Amino acid sequence: MKTRSFVLTAAVIFRLAASFAIAQRPAGLPANPAVQNPSIQTSLASAPNASAAPADPLPPANAKFFTAATPTVETVNSFLKQVWGFDPKRIYRVMAIQPTPAPGVAKVTVFVTAQGADAKVQAATFYVTPDGKHAISEGSGMVSFGAAPFAATRDLLKAHADGATRGAASKDFELVEFADLQCPHCKEAQSVMNQIVKDFPNAHVVFQLFPLVEIHPSAFKAAAYGVCVQKQSNEAFFKFVDGVFDTQEALTPATEDTLLKAAAMRAGLDGAAIAACAVTQSTKDAVNADIKLAQDAGIEQTPLLSANGRLLPLTSMSYDALKQLIQFQATLDGVNSGATAETLAPKPQQPTLSTLPK
Repeated sequence: MKTRSFVLTAAVIFRLAASFAIAQRPAGLPANPAVQNPSIQTSLASAPNASAAPADPLPPANAKFFTAATPTVETVNSFLKQVWGFDPKRIYRVMAIQPTPAPGVAKVTVFVTAQGADAKVQAATFYVTPDGKHAISEGSGMVSFGAAPFAATRDLLKAHADGATRGAASKDFELVEFADLQCPHCKEAQSVMNQIVKDFPNAHVVFQLFPLVEIHPSAFKAAAYGVCVQKQSNEAFFKFVDGVFDTQEALTPATEDTLLKAAAMRAGLDGAAIAACAVTQSTKDAVNADIKLAQDAGIEQTPLLSANGRLLPLTSMSYDALKQLIQFQATLDGVNSGATAETLAPKPQQPTLSTLPK
């Protein structure tokens, strides 16, 4: 059965970056604006990843296009550093922060290019809400905005992600995997997660159940069994998950109890006791709480990984790109991921879902 999953490229990663409105020259901006305010130029020239003159390929900014009271250039630059800073070849400059007809909504225009003789300058446009906490761009919907756009999700998950865990006890650097036990891509992602646990030994890794009940009819029951298994044994939970994934294709409402009991027994537990636990109201409430947590965190698809609040796909980019972003977020947050230089170095042949250890 087809499941929803993130389709993001390693070049953009973040949904907002993936769906910026692109044009060769944004409406309302001249092709080569002249600087009229030295303070604006100083602020923009220090933007993350912006090259210093005279090699700077981007035109200077014009103060007349900065007419909105908020957000500030500094806040936008901090936001873009979080979103784009992982790519050292990307060069960008905030070119305009303007009011719109919608009260309090600001339009932000950024010129973007890359190092290289053939790189073209493009424009990215998004809108910031009056409270300064969200940004909107075509195709992405609403995403968190600010100098630390991932912090709210990070703090939410640190407080409430209570799935089975692997790795370090400390939550200073927390990786939360959102998975649906009836999701085929989630099954594929387990080899990726196993490698992540090895490569980032200081990470606190959480398996958070998120059944997509609208498209997977047995996902809720599987999650209920998972809740009960975890109550018995954290270690047994991961054996149970492997067992469910092994028979996932046969999982239907008619077979679910038989297959889930068998998976619990292979994990070393009493299958009948786990089945009895799974139908209790308290267990159903726990699964519904897991669903609500995912929704509150802005999770809409599986499999998905939160790296200290930064949402990353697990099956639609190379492993090299994924570990680069995990390490980048750890660096932004000032925490030691435990990854070695050898681990982080790009591999001549990048691991794929088929070549990663099972």
